[in-house]
Amino acid sequence: MPQLNPAPWLRILVFSWLIFLTIIPSKVLKHIFNNEPKTLNVTKPKTEPWNWPWH
Repeated sequence: MPQLNPAPWLRILVFSWLIFLTIIPSKVLKHIFNNEPKTLNVTKPKTEPWNWPWH
């Protein structure tokens, strides 16, 4: 059964994973965002209770 012979596809599998693990992460990590996120104000707004009558 030829599909059980690992010789043709094992080399392609290993080579493609080497590319995924070496070249692609370095390209992704070098990406620079145009707009850096800013920290938001962490103070909570003052809330007041509602004085609505319940019917």
